[in-house]
Amino acid sequence: MEKNKYKVSMETLVSLCKRKGFIFQTSEIYGGINGFWDYGPLGVELKRNIKAYWWKSMTQIRNDIVGLDSSIVMHPKVWEASGHIGNFKDPMVDCKETKNRYRADQLFVFKHSNENESLMFAYNEGESASVLKKIDKLTDSKSGEFKSIPLLDIDTNEYFKIVAPDTNNPGSLTEPRAFNLMFKTFIGPIEENSNIAYLRPETAQGIFAQFGNVQSTIRNKIPFGIAQIGNAFRNEINPRNYTFRSREFEQMELEYFIKPNTDNEMHEYWVSERLNWYEKIGIHSENLHLDQHKEDALAHYASACTDIMYEFPFGIQELEGIAARGNYDLKQHQNESGKKLDYLDEQTNEKYIPHVIEPSAGVDRIALALLCEAYKEEWIPKNGGDVLIADKDAKRPPEGYESRVVLSFASCIAPYKAAILPLVKNKEEIVNKAKEIFKHLSMRWKCFYDQNGAIGRRYRRQDEIGTPFCITIDFETIEEDDCVTVRERDSMNQIRISICELESFLFNNIEC
Repeated sequence: MEKNKYKVSMETLVSLCKRKGFIFQTSEIYGGINGFWDYGPLGVELKRNIKAYWWKSMTQIRNDIVGLDSSIVMHPKVWEASGHIGNFKDPMVDCKETKNRYRADQLFVFKHSNENESLMFAYNEGESASVLKKIDKLTDSKSGEFKSIPLLDIDTNEYFKIVAPDTNNPGSLTEPRAFNLMFKTFIGPIEENSNIAYLRPETAQGIFAQFGNVQSTIRNKIPFGIAQIGNAFRNEINPRNYTFRSREFEQMELEYFIKPNTDNEMHEYWVSERLNWYEKIGIHSENLHLDQHKEDALAHYASACTDIMYEFPFGIQELEGIAARGNYDLKQHQNESGKKLDYLDEQTNEKYIPHVIEPSAGVDRIALALLCEAYKEEWIPKNGGDVLIADKDAKRPPEGYESRVVLSFASCIAPYKAAILPLVKNKEEIVNKAKEIFKHLSMRWKCFYDQNGAIGRRYRRQDEIGTPFCITIDFETIEEDDCVTVRERDSMNQIRISICELESFLFNNIEC
């Protein structure tokens, strides 16, 4: 698949997602809730395909990884042992003027100083362009020096100089304070401390807590993994960038248990595996980056961590983290529970608590990355010629061209695999044959049936939602050759295929 050279804006993408049924604001009719999203008919299929391909890659075509589906609510001791109750916190600051809240570790300040004034302008990570416009309005930005500094590196005695992100006045930011991200609830009819429980902020701890049971039942030898897909909840201080940072999200996590002293080797292996996976689902390597954490930035239990990053319209951000977590989690749960979670190597007769490599990916982030990667606007020649990338600044296509929007998803990820289109809707034989084909193909793939409007307009509708193939049933199908016209989305090429060969054609061109 050719790299997409069109760069979509978030405004355009958000509009498309709502208009076509990918993503809706949750409880929108009541004003919505920040940080929560509902996936519509197309969005749910996109996410389902991402998860299915990840699950196939992890558990189906490998014999060293099994699955688990642990509960969202677990015993509070799980979170005490893992350190989440005591340490799962982000630094928070408030704006006293607007009442907005921000993660202090994601705020930066532009320090502007000259002979007459010294001010600092706070901005969210990745939003430097907007704060520079503000500086131009409020200061003589042509004179003086600029320096970008993390907010947490600023002495709190200087906070009176800081202009908050959504104000024009200095001195409105509070000092940072710790904020626990766990969602708290209660089990049972009485809300008292003994009944406190938490919604899980990650799926990993369910895997660690069940390590002993899984290992004793499947009797896999080290190295082996346990995979899980499930919802997690974090009470984010400042949900933002659409679905990228939200309060409810889905994770795809693997805990891959290994021998001690093999951490570096296995960490490199999984970084390579995961990069290849992203390319297979349609994300080009040029848009993927690796962020290898320096030693002083690692979690206290980790020996290595590499983030796979993607070039979103709002900046380069994390899609997935691959961490070498040592044996910290299993050791903590063994100590706190009193249950043995060690492993006996039958070949060496050695007992040890396994180390673990953890690839942890966000389904919602991957879906958003795929939408960004796939979206493009083109100018299509009416009478032959080259397809052009649309000029964002042009109000209309040049003469002899028409515009189209297309989502160039990899076929295995696309919400619908094929659209079944009877050429006309008033010819019973054509409609019946189209419905017959739709019913047959839908037993295997998610397909779409559409008989309304001109055929060219129906093609454009399918292009815009990313359907790889349109299958048209026409008069010749019924009267002459028992063949259909198959149109490919990206090239727009059309071929005739017999109905009996249609299923094998789709199989060869859809399956990843």
